[in-house]
Amino acid sequence: MAKLSDLIIQHPEVDSFEALKVLVAHAGESGVMHLEFDVKPDYRDTPKKWEWKLETVFARGLHYD
Repeated sequence: MAKLSDLIIQHPEVDSFEALKVLVAHAGESGVMHLEFDVKPDYRDTPKKWEWKLETVFARGLHYD
């Protein structure tokens, strides 16, 4: 299990929601079974339904588009 806050803290180079989606996709493909959304991403481009978008990316991996 991974926490979204841990991913964000461990990767300070991530500076947008789009970059966070790629990071979350990598986590999903690397074998992480669960992702806990313990914080709201504080990026200018974070959409309103961010949880749903990250859950989709996590489940589909790098082939989310």
